[in-house]
Amino acid sequence: MFFPVAALGLVLPTLTLSSPLSSSLSVAGLLGRDTLITSGCSTTGSASCHNTSSVSNLCCFEAPGGLLLQTQFWDTDPSTGPTDSWTIHGICDTTFEENCDSSRDYTGIGSLLSANGASDTLSFMNTHWVDINGNNEQFWEHEWATHGTCMSTLRPTCLPSGSVKGAEAVAFFETVVKLFQTLPTFTWLSNAGITPSSSKTFTLSHALNQISWYFNLKGSIIDGTFVAIDAPKAGSCPSSGIKYPPKSGSGSSSSTSTPTSTPSGYTPGSLPSKATIHAIQSGSTVGGLLSAGTWSTQTLATFTISGTSSSFTMTSSKGNCGVSSGTFSCGSGVTLTTFSAVTSGSNLFLASGGSTSFTSDGTPSGSTVFSVFTGTSHSEDYTLSIVST
Repeated sequence: MFFPVAALGLVLPTLTLSSPLSSSLSVAGLLGRDTLITSGCSTTGSASCHNTSSVSNLCCFEAPGGLLLQTQFWDTDPSTGPTDSWTIHGICDTTFEENCDSSRDYTGIGSLLSANGASDTLSFMNTHWVDINGNNEQFWEHEWATHGTCMSTLRPTCLPSGSVKGAEAVAFFETVVKLFQTLPTFTWLSNAGITPSSSKTFTLSHALNQISWYFNLKGSIIDGTFVAIDAPKAGSCPSSGIKYPPKSGSGSSSSTSTPTSTPSGYTPGSLPSKATIHAIQSGSTVGGLLSAGTWSTQTLATFTISGTSSSFTMTSSKGNCGVSSGTFSCGSGVTLTTFSAVTSGSNLFLASGGSTSFTSDGTPSGSTVFSVFTGTSHSEDYTLSIVST
């Protein structure tokens, strides 16, 4: 059953996980590698679909079209993805054509991402962007060929000089994952009292298995700003009896407090076993932690958490995470530090030595990252929110 967001009758949640709905979401700095691909486009002009005159530079303005849609799935037969998370379908332009450039129908998406420094994105895709029949590579190839090749801001001529072949596809997948990470549908539904159940039903009808989020875009798909909009059309659901069944079978929970067979028991604020760490500054999300433990606006790393909210350790793909001489880091030579978590509203904040205060020498942007220190002794102070993946 298809659900545009407005059809749920919910207050639209924030794109930053920390405040009421934000009107825009910047995805600048998504490519997690040393030489960052940037578009050089401004994000201060008109959003797609809102220009009042002809736009000549379609490298910086998504057209024709520009009504962008990210759809998420809740598959239960068979189950796909974690039992406490929806999964990615992709992102598409709902107002333009499909399959626009067969010469860029790339195969081996996983290898393309790994070869271009996007292994964290690939790892996330392997759990959250999965095909119902297990054919992940074919699914990813289809989404890129069908939709990515039609995006004007991702044409090869729009890329920086010297960009590797397939760089625009890497940017596409990075952007889709980053956008998905800001749209935790399961958590938002749970906070509104809508949790999977084998017996309970909700208003509207049939089974809830697809939700769509609509956006316009300022700038490029590579590093532009997604502007959230209301659904432009009604959904396909009657008025009562919605089923939201639990996942079962092959699906596994990403939260230690969520039994695999009963995700309806999920409690917002509980300590997950897998999480991304988001930086909250002045009430807004500003990037988060990479696998080395640095603060960045690139694609966030997934951390493995072991223990309870009062005492736990963390690891990333780089190794153990810990604090030494006031500096937070993760790596093969790092000694594990015991952390705790502090619940505030729907947020779960990371605490070191009982304090949720973290600080850096600057605010990250693009490829610029900063070391993370405990306390408040540097110029930029923030908290770190633990978000289940």
